[in-house]
Amino acid sequence: MQPFRIEIPQADLDDLQRRLAATRWPAEPPVAGWARGVPPQYLKELVEHWRHGYDWRRAEAALNRFPQFRTEIDGATVHLLHVRSAEPDALPLLLTHGWPSSIVEFTDVIGPLTDPAAHGGDPADAFDLVIPSIPGYGFSGPELEPGWNIRRIGRAWSELMRRLGYDRYGAQGGDFGSMISLELGRADPAHVVGVHTSMLVAPPSGDPAELATLDEQDRARLAQHVRFDTDLAGHFKLQSTRPQTPSYALTDSPAGQLAWIVEKFWEWTDSAKSPEDAVDRDHLLTNVMIYWLTGTAGSSAQLYYEYLQQLMTSPVPDPPVTVPVGVAVFPYDMVVPIRRFADRDLPTITHWSEFERGGHFSALEQPELYVGDVRKFFRTVRGGPVDHAPV
Repeated sequence: MQPFRIEIPQADLDDLQRRLAATRWPAEPPVAGWARGVPPQYLKELVEHWRHGYDWRRAEAALNRFPQFRTEIDGATVHLLHVRSAEPDALPLLLTHGWPSSIVEFTDVIGPLTDPAAHGGDPADAFDLVIPSIPGYGFSGPELEPGWNIRRIGRAWSELMRRLGYDRYGAQGGDFGSMISLELGRADPAHVVGVHTSMLVAPPSGDPAELATLDEQDRARLAQHVRFDTDLAGHFKLQSTRPQTPSYALTDSPAGQLAWIVEKFWEWTDSAKSPEDAVDRDHLLTNVMIYWLTGTAGSSAQLYYEYLQQLMTSPVPDPPVTVPVGVAVFPYDMVVPIRRFADRDLPTITHWSEFERGGHFSALEQPELYVGDVRKFFRTVRGGPVDHAPV
């Protein structure tokens, strides 16, 4: 473990300013609104704020308040925040982001999770937090060899927690972070006390009988799955088949990188007119800056390719998850799980919460709901022994 600080050279920030000032803007689309992508007027306004109102050095200093490290695991660089609680019985908890997110997603919940007493909570709910950047993402990138799929990352996280000296810990995540956390539960059930997910994908199996008795709410959720696959998954299809090609544009144009990411913060959040209805604009820009400054548009997209290859080439089904699982359902996520399908795939679900607001980036959008649900689930598993063995 090597101590690490974020120290971006001023030349990189000056280069960003030059590129933003020289942005070559496309023509207006034939119709207004978000139906065909990010509206030019909105993006131009956000770029102006990026140029004249946003302060990277302030964001950098805020991130550097948290202890950071880098280490090498299985040939990959892994960057992490490691924030210990002052509470002696704090439960270690590994938080994993997804795409197009980063460690920035969790910065607002670090205080309440590590020091609940200072935020109106019970000290017994305290956590030691480990918040890594996925290999190929942010300060864990951009160099990455082939084969870094969900399964391999789960094994790497097991090794990471071993190196940190933790023999009992929980895992939490959304998006790819949900899948990685479940893989960690598969890889290390002797040490993982439970997995909490804030985005669970549980599609139908294809059996018509499975669909026959769905109620109205479940049919609406099934339609959301279909809409995502047909209308909203262009990023998935592109990045899972040709991740390198768009990386040239995204690595060369900060406005393009901004548009590519901010579209998802509009589509997958509880937002009406713009992503900023759900997430603070400076948080949005700090998240984009992590991708831009580290040049990880291409290396982060490789995870989509590796994930698809894993699905297509795996000779046997994934082994069952044997650890307790908690699920938080946020209604404006890109997909919303159907409970009976979730129980079919994960029979060890012991906790299920549904909320009336919030979406894909719940720790940023609804930090109080997120923190409350994480605390509630891990209360049920933090005190007992890890007695679920590998199957």
